[in-house]
Amino acid sequence: MAKESTTIDVGEPSTVTKSTSHEKKKGFVAAAARGGYKRGLSIFDFLLRLAAIGITIGASSVMFTAEETLPFFTQFLQFQAGYDDFPTFQFFVIAIAIVASYLVLSLPFSIVTIVRPLAVVPRLILLISDTVVLTLTTSAAAAAASIVYLAHNGNTNTNWLPICQQFGDFCQTASTAVVAASISVVFFVLLIVISAIGLKRH
Repeated sequence: MAKESTTIDVGEPSTVTKSTSHEKKKGFVAAAARGGYKRGLSIFDFLLRLAAIGITIGASSVMFTAEETLPFFTQFLQFQAGYDDFPTFQFFVIAIAIVASYLVLSLPFSIVTIVRPLAVVPRLILLISDTVVLTLTTSAAAAAASIVYLAHNGNTNTNWLPICQQFGDFCQTASTAVVAASISVVFFVLLIVISAIGLKRH
């Protein structure tokens, strides 16, 4: 009675196992690389927010202190200009102060993206919030810039005379605040770009 022979091929499973292990290693290395550059973006995001906090606080504070009184022959007759004489400048102070407060509150989310660079939700929250706050910052800076322009140049069509020839210090202070707010607008654009890049899968 003939014996049946059994053949066992063990070579192919070993090859498949090695291939699978190699693919896992490649996937791990790719994920680590993505996490590395995204962590770098998160650190840059955090530093930008710190800089933007300083600029927005400075812009709001400088505009809040914008005031000048013209010296005259008598103390009963004085001409004075202050930020609270212009509703647009009042809006500027309040809006930029809100922006500065938001930036402080956004720091924990930025820290989370540093600790967990592949996390999607914190970056998405920052992207949406930054876009909304960018709108507020731009509107405040643009509105204040229009008033500063009129203060410097006036408007001959409406007989609005420039006041910066008399209130030079006041106009210089207000212009400085507007420039600082404009710089913060650029920072917000960079923050939005960073968040968008960080949300990319590859």
